[in-house]
Parts: sequence; C-alpha cells; structure tokens
Amino acid sequence: MLVLSGGTGTPKLLRGLKELVKPSDLSVVVNTAEDLWISGNYISPDIDSVVYTMADLIDEKRWWGIRGDRSHTHDFLIMLGMDEKLLVGDQDRAVHIFRSNLLRKGVKLSLATEAICHALDVKQRVIPMTDDIVSTVISTPEGVMHFQDFWVSLRGRPAVRSVMFAGLDSAIPCQSFLDLLEKEDTVLIGPSNPVTSIGPILALPGVRDRLRDKNVVAVSPFIGNAPVSGPAAKFMAACHVPADDNGVRKLLGKVDLFVVDRRSRYKGECRRMSTLMRTKRESRKVAEKLMALIEESNTG
Repeated sequence: MLVLSGGTGTPKLLRGLKELVKPSDLSVVVNTAEDLWISGNYISPDIDSVVYTMADLIDEKRWWGIRGDRSHTHDFLIMLGMDEKLLVGDQDRAVHIFRSNLLRKGVKLSLATEAICHALDVKQRVIPMTDDIVSTVISTPEGVMHFQDFWVSLRGRPAVRSVMFAGLDSAIPCQSFLDLLEKEDTVLIGPSNPVTSIGPILALPGVRDRLRDKNVVAVSPFIGNAPVSGPAAKFMAACHVPADDNGVRKLLGKVDLFVVDRRSRYKGECRRMSTLMRTKRESRKVAEKLMALIEESNTG
C-alpha cells in the first residue's frame, strides 16, 4: 500500500496502520513543501513526523518532535540572541544535523531519509515527494511569506489571499515515488491538509496521470464540518473551494473511495465512519475499518 501523507493528520492514521500492515507492504510518500533551513540545518517537518511515528518516537501531544525531548540548545540560542522560529528539540536537532551533513555532501533527500530510517530502525519505506526544493508560500495582507512564518511565527492569524508552491514548476517526483506509483494498485490519500500537504504531492508532474489507473482511497481530514487541526479552512477558502468535505473532494480530484466522518454533511458518494483518532486505540480502530473498506473496494 502506498500512502500520501502530510505531517499531522495522516501520521495518526499511520500509527494504526503500522500495526496491521507488514512493514514491507507499507510505503509512505511525504510532502516536502514545508521544508526549510533553520540554524544551519535542513528541517523536513512532515518527513520527521512520519519517521518518528513509525519509530514510536513521536510526541503524540503535539504530533511533531520526539516524545520527552528537551530544548536546551534552542533555549540557549534564544538567550544568545538568535531568532530560531521553530522550537527544535535536542534529539530532533540531532536528526536534522545528520540529514544536513548528508545533503551538504551531495546526497539526495530521498537517500538521506532512507539513512535516517535505517538508523532509527524504521522498516517501512518513507519517501520524500521530490528531491527538488519546493516551498509553500502564503500571500497575506501582511506580506508574502513561507508557510512556517505564517503558521509558526504568526500562528496562522493573517488572512490568506493565495497559496503558491515556489519551485514546483521545475520539480519532479523522486524516482522511488515513481517506482511505487508503477508497482502499487492502491493509493491511500491520508487525512492531511488537502491544500498544503497533499496538494503539492498531487501537483508534481505525472502524479495525477499515474493515479488514473489506481484504486485511489482518500480519508477526509474534516470531522463534521471542521478540520481536526491546522489552517486548512483558511487555505481552502483562498483556493475558492468550500471549507468542508465538498471542498476536499474537489481539491483531490480522482478518488474511487472517499471516506468521511460519520458526522459529515457531505451528500456525494462516500463511506462514513468515525475518523477521529485521539488515542492509539482509536487510530487502530480507524485503520481496521479502513482496511476492510479497501479490501471490499478491491474485490467489489
């Protein structure tokens, strides 16, 4: 199974899926359009959240960073006068340093990610959507800024005029992603932000074309008529689609099985189930029901 993932909603589902699917049968392609360099190190927030989830290291209260991590280095940098826009934990920073040293030697992000997975004993394949640089840029009344400046530094407060992906025109999917698109019959689009997490993956050249012959299953990130977390509603409005399951369905395009929460007001063809995943038990329950639906759709 191939899963398309962002950094928050989908890892909650992966927490359950990894208990049900053999590691060799579970591959995850992850958004990299929110990556950036901070304090001399390359941070790939969504990749890290997926890797830490697979390694049972994720901080499940925040869904980013490593559980129990300290921030001594970050705190000391702030005291020294450095403006470090993200709160980076000490162990988390070690992963960033490891990745950055490889990138500086000319190693591609996909191979650097593979090396991190190996070091953390992650058996599933975790693959960046591209080895090229793509950046999510948000246009607001306060100026044009990187996603992390909008969401972290300004806490998502400014109105959103538009969302753009700098570098996407010249980016291509990494080879491992293309290989998986040839190999896998089922592609699961996880419950991540459809604009800034899933959108960049689908917008890469050739991806949507290759999905035409696949069984595409998508889980909406909305519970009822609101996203579980993050700025999805603002971004969807800026893309001129309703901030609900109708908008999600429109943004995703070709989907064969659309799964929504049982409280959704969506009127189109879909399957309904509880998709809230606050605990590990709920994640497993959602994963079990989803796997049953996928098996039914593959044999129906």
